[in-house]
Amino acid sequence: MIKALFRKQMMESFSWLYFNRKNGTRRSGRGIAIYALLYLAIFGMLGYMFYMMSLALCEPLCEAGFGWLYCVLLSLVAIVLDVFGSVFSTYTSLYQAKDNDLLFSMPIPAFHILLMRLSGVYMVGLMYELIVMVPALIVWFLFGSVSPLGIVFSMIIPFVLSLFILTLSCLLGWVVALISSKVRHKSFITVALSLIFIGGYYYVYFKAYDMLTHILSHAENIAGSVKNILFPFYHMGLAAEGSPLSMLIFTGIIGALFAIVYLVLSRGFIKLATSNKGAAKAKYKERTVKAGNADSALLRKECKRFISSPNYMMNCGLGVLFMLIAAVALLIKGEVIAAFMPQLYEGAEQMIPLLITAALCMIASMNDISAPSVSLEGKNLWLVQVLPVNPWQVLKAKLKFHLIITVPPAAILTVCVLIVFKPAVEYMLLMPLVIAAFIVTMAMFGLFMNLKAPNLNWTNEVVPIKQSMSVTVTLFGGWAVVLGLGAVYVALNRFISPLVYLAIVFAVLLAAAAFLFMWLKNQGAKILSTL
Repeated sequence: MIKALFRKQMMESFSWLYFNRKNGTRRSGRGIAIYALLYLAIFGMLGYMFYMMSLALCEPLCEAGFGWLYCVLLSLVAIVLDVFGSVFSTYTSLYQAKDNDLLFSMPIPAFHILLMRLSGVYMVGLMYELIVMVPALIVWFLFGSVSPLGIVFSMIIPFVLSLFILTLSCLLGWVVALISSKVRHKSFITVALSLIFIGGYYYVYFKAYDMLTHILSHAENIAGSVKNILFPFYHMGLAAEGSPLSMLIFTGIIGALFAIVYLVLSRGFIKLATSNKGAAKAKYKERTVKAGNADSALLRKECKRFISSPNYMMNCGLGVLFMLIAAVALLIKGEVIAAFMPQLYEGAEQMIPLLITAALCMIASMNDISAPSVSLEGKNLWLVQVLPVNPWQVLKAKLKFHLIITVPPAAILTVCVLIVFKPAVEYMLLMPLVIAAFIVTMAMFGLFMNLKAPNLNWTNEVVPIKQSMSVTVTLFGGWAVVLGLGAVYVALNRFISPLVYLAIVFAVLLAAAAFLFMWLKNQGAKILSTL
């Protein structure tokens, strides 16, 4: 029975490899091989990055007599990467498993089911951990002060360390479940946590060199802190150098921590797994409902669909965040940037308004909310088709929502640009018009592409949001349009002034928007009604 449960959990945990979420079928052998090679390439690139990090730390620390500290630092990096990669899968696997009712109805002991769940989390965590630990161990074996016994212990340490990561993931997964049970808008919490993680990643990325320099220059102080605060990991480092006693201490402490967590989980596992912690408790409140027209109801529907999906917000609305960050950066560092730009383009200062306009358009094009909006209707598309509204009203609501989300932050950024750079009056009038026309055109183009290449048979919303042709063409198409218009100006700059060219671009965008508007209102509406 345990063998069958383990096999089931492994198939479930690694279904992303052999299961095609786009059409709900199993991949062919060739498809699995291609997908596996793709992930190996991604893991290989990440592994190379950690290999270079390991190379920068290993030799200096070993020469200073702190080889064990090298092992501790890389294990901490592996823990951070692993926890971020597996905490939400832990939450889903342990606390939101969809087959709990089926399994608990069978004559299977609860602790067998718990072990099966934990084995899946352990294997996923081990996969993330090895991205860091494999290159770290290669560098350790090549350049570290390691004995033959240390080599054996170093090969065992990743599996023991993954048990600690499993313990930590279980605790953090419980915290996520507790937070989810207390908040109403879980999608905003997910987006906020994702943004924090992205911000932390880029902060570490840009500060990596300074951090490495600080570690190498203060190795003795850091080693003392590790001994006092991270006692088990201190012994892990000594075990990697070949100490049997330290290996026993490290393994014993990690095993004891896991045993405590497992004991706590097993005592209340059935109650925890069968309770609906993630659902908000419904409370009836009597209130007056104001009647609205069909257009406002469709717009509210688009809004609710957007804010209910962290994937939709993060992947298609990230431009809002970048525009606001750019606006704040301009207000804080505006004088420095305004003084630097003329020096950077000395002799071609007349191009600065064009470059600024192009940059703002490219940032605004990162919002591609309309591009997957039709596909996201999925199998429920028939609902809007049978409503007493015409198809154009449905499409118009999707366009309006895209503009409502994109135009305000773009307007804020544009105002900040005009305040900082203080272009001539004619540019102050024309630049906002070009940016607005570009946003409107790209909103319509995204909807145009989605009607031309819809995907209504998805089983995971990530497919239309991140893997669809309409999103890819709209996102990169916006950048291609900006770069293409820039290339045209470079070819014609001897014959036309920047102001005249910007006016021509505005006219071209207006013509494109008018064409797309008429197409959506006529052919687009017909396509929507027949999907």
